[in-house]
Amino acid sequence: MPAVGIIMGSDSDLAIMKEAADILDSFGVSYEMTICSAHRLPEQTAKYATTAAERGIQVIIAGAGGAAHLPGVIAAYTIMP
Repeated sequence: MPAVGIIMGSDSDLAIMKEAADILDSFGVSYEMTICSAHRLPEQTAKYATTAAERGIQVIIAGAGGAAHLPGVIAAYTIMP
C-alpha cells in the first residue's frame, strides 16, 4: 500500500511532481501518482481525498502549475497532511 499520494492537476505538472517521487524513492517510501484536475473533475478530486486513508495513504502532496486550487480542494475533503 502506498504511504504517500502525489496528485497533480495535469500531465504538464509531471516533471515537477516527479521530483517529489524521486525523493520518496531515495528514502524507500511507497507512493501513488494521480492526475486529477480540481476544475475539470471536481467530484473525482473529492473522491480521491475522501478515500485516501482507505488506500493506506498517510500524506498527500498536491500541486498544479497553472492555478493552485488543487491543494485547497484536497484540504477541503481531508484532515490528512
